[in-house]
Amino acid sequence: MSKKILSTVLAITVLVLSFATGCTNKQSTPSTQEKTKVGMVTDSGTIDDKSFNQGTWEGIKKYAADKGTIEEKYLQPSGEQETDYINAINDLVDSGYKIVVTPGFKFETAINKAADAHKDSTFILIDGMPHEEGKFDFVKHDNVVSVFFTEHEAGFLAGVASALSTKTNKLGFVGGMKIPPVEKFGIGFKAGVLYANKTFGTKAEIVDYIYQGTFDDVAAGQTLAAGMYNKGVDIIFHAAGGVGAGVFNEAKQRAEKGQKVWVVGVDVDQYETGKISNGSSVTLTSAMKRIDVAAYDYIDAKLNGNFPGGQIITLSLAENGVGLPENNPNLSADTITKVEQAKKDVLDKKITVPTSEDELAKFMK
Repeated sequence: MSKKILSTVLAITVLVLSFATGCTNKQSTPSTQEKTKVGMVTDSGTIDDKSFNQGTWEGIKKYAADKGTIEEKYLQPSGEQETDYINAINDLVDSGYKIVVTPGFKFETAINKAADAHKDSTFILIDGMPHEEGKFDFVKHDNVVSVFFTEHEAGFLAGVASALSTKTNKLGFVGGMKIPPVEKFGIGFKAGVLYANKTFGTKAEIVDYIYQGTFDDVAAGQTLAAGMYNKGVDIIFHAAGGVGAGVFNEAKQRAEKGQKVWVVGVDVDQYETGKISNGSSVTLTSAMKRIDVAAYDYIDAKLNGNFPGGQIITLSLAENGVGLPENNPNLSADTITKVEQAKKDVLDKKITVPTSEDELAKFMK
């Protein structure tokens, strides 16, 4: 073979090998893992409501930051009817959002219908369970988990802290609508005051205990708070959504004038909500439901193949599902120590926090 032919053969061989290697390398390069789309539909409030919506969204955002495996988005419905919620859910599902998180009882009938319509989607319903309109029997869907909380335990710790912190021995409670979660917050609050009075020798009394009837009448909340503070109440526990915003408004106005009044927040840590112009806050503490933990944990459960579809889950003090904030700048060191003792008594089952007025009547007897 001539040198010229040999050179040509070698050149072709090198070219073929280079092409084959390039193809092999291109095929072996791993593709970027596609992120799972996780959507949320807000209830009647906004995403920055410093309450249920914001807490849920923060749990989703934290999961995105920690894991990097989801793409998150929220939608605020155009109204507060079942059809408004269903339309928002449909928009998310149609856009490829395979996991949908909904916070609150207002979604119960909407999720009941959406779960049937979108069997390939997964729904995390916080503080509610699927049921038919006009009926309240649980409807099981394998693509829905219902997450509830032991609000009475959170209310109990708030009651202990309030009884230990009051200077006037007069406390108040403002509820929104008289629904089970709000009732349990209030009953737990009453139980906490009873516990503190008997265990620590406090002399606190709940002199006003009122359900306003809505979750959005801010002005009514402020009026109720003004009436309580005028009677000498110095701490009001609210479990009232937007009505609670009115309670905060009244407390902050009085605090700006130098009056020592407090609010116990609800659902999330509402310390920032209570801030006034000098940087201090009228928020004594907050009875928290860890809705952020619920959103985070059940997204994780779905993505890791252990989603408890069709189940009703209740998160308690034992699972860190409820409690007071980690930081409580307006509680004294002694109060924090005694609240921890009360918490330990619950965890050790030395006491059982009541969930009804009948149970409350027998509590600490």
